[in-house]
Amino acid sequence: MSGTDYQKQYDGQAGDRFNDRLAVRETRSSRAPAAIIAAVLVSLICLYVLLEAALKAIGQPAWLLEPRDFAAWLNQLPQNVPPLILGTSGVLILFAGLFFFLQGVLPGHLHRHVLPSRRGIAVVDDEVLASSLARRARTRANVTEDQVLVTVSRTLVEVQLRPTSGIPVEESAIQSVVEDELLRSHIDPMPEVRVRVSTSGVVGQ
Repeated sequence: MSGTDYQKQYDGQAGDRFNDRLAVRETRSSRAPAAIIAAVLVSLICLYVLLEAALKAIGQPAWLLEPRDFAAWLNQLPQNVPPLILGTSGVLILFAGLFFFLQGVLPGHLHRHVLPSRRGIAVVDDEVLASSLARRARTRANVTEDQVLVTVSRTLVEVQLRPTSGIPVEESAIQSVVEDELLRSHIDPMPEVRVRVSTSGVVGQ
């Protein structure tokens, strides 16, 4: 393999890595809101402690709690707090900690899918994808826009259809056209398709 071939291979691999990082950035939700909330809470606590320390240093009364009294109150826990309040507070703190922990560990997903593109990647919102799938489904079933509801998530496409009275609709036919539309788009990841045709029809207009 010549040096030019090696360079082309390297450039292709570098482009793939860049596209992968770009796809992750465009389809994963930001952790900024959780980080901002945590930063604000910690900042408020630090400012309060600093205020109480400053008031103590200049001989002024405490704003909310005397630091020495607060330390003594903490030292007497849990005897000085009713069990119901103590248990409720513990549960709330546990949920808050679990929220921030999951925000930091689990990858959040935006309502988007990745489409292949010659110049890199293209990102489509799930609402746009659902509209396209609903158009194919209602064309195949010969129904109006109000008779089809399509919801798209990361791993599932759910089609709910109410047929026109007297015109039968086969679930397999609707599922086939929806899956065909997904295959044509080459979205990633490819979701599962579920179709539900209502047993009650709609009076034709």
